[in-house]
Amino acid sequence: MPKSLKRSNRRPVRAEIANLKTSGESWQIQSAKARFSEVFRRARTEGPQRITRQGKEGVVMVAEEQYAQLVGKSHQPKSLVQFFRQSPLMGVELDLERDRSTARDIDL
Repeated sequence: MPKSLKRSNRRPVRAEIANLKTSGESWQIQSAKARFSEVFRRARTEGPQRITRQGKEGVVMVAEEQYAQLVGKSHQPKSLVQFFRQSPLMGVELDLERDRSTARDIDL
């Protein structure tokens, strides 16, 4: 699949990621590799961990729960039935009566 098609399906989250509160420490990529378990633990307990390469911004490691909240997956219903039950239109009476009049006349 071409890259352009893959990108169109992703939600832009750059601004949302910039708003994440990170702990005071920023990890160099070499340190993050060597101490991956600690970076992982801190991401789970202390919050997002920023990892940089050559002093430039790189990536942020976040806990799975924070990621799900960030991309909105935690708010998706588990089934179609649950989706309709949570609808703001739940309980609204709809008039589903069909018009029984004859069809229009067509000259052939």
